[in-house]
Amino acid sequence: MELALSSFPAGANTIIGSSPSILRAITDPRIDLAIQERQLAEDVKVWLDALPVEVLPRGRVLIHIDDIDVVLRAMMQAAGTPDKPYADEFRADVACLARAFATVAQVDIVDVRLDVIFHDACWKFHRDLVEMRLLTTYRGPGTQIVPLSRGEDALRAQGDYDGPVSDLPPHAVAIFKGSNTGPGKGVVHRSPPIAGSGIHRFMLCINKISSASPERWHV
Repeated sequence: MELALSSFPAGANTIIGSSPSILRAITDPRIDLAIQERQLAEDVKVWLDALPVEVLPRGRVLIHIDDIDVVLRAMMQAAGTPDKPYADEFRADVACLARAFATVAQVDIVDVRLDVIFHDACWKFHRDLVEMRLLTTYRGPGTQIVPLSRGEDALRAQGDYDGPVSDLPPHAVAIFKGSNTGPGKGVVHRSPPIAGSGIHRFMLCINKISSASPERWHV
């Protein structure tokens, strides 16, 4: 296993590294959270940060991984996202993460959601009702995660919880286990409170197919 990096505290159930291969560690029964710390290419980051929020692509699709670029093009066209100068690089990044998740989850159909969030979505500490989930935040603050040892405390106390909470680093990619892995299992986390702050988040979420997934999208 790779050594943990410095910007996110390692825990007994957490593995952190800079290689994309670190995400595969989520299949280890001892690991509940795998984090790839990374930075987007500076030109792509600057381009994304400069886009007006109303043209950021958003939507949710159930799609075969071979068709992900076609879907992303449609999302961006619908939102009015400029197709230059770095749209290709952005789509390639999302597609790469979708394929990475599909490989880890051993599926070829993925539930992909791009969203822009202005409010306190999922503000309560919780475990996701999934087997595993991939998250990354392209703009704005990252998801807040509670150490394994304090998860139950955060779930009980909610707004009164005063224990440690760590933010996923900018652009980091996390795959974490949810409550479908067993009773009391899964990473306790929440969306960072941003309502009324003027801050927004542009994020990517990838899941396996579930009863909550939309109908499959076909080319």
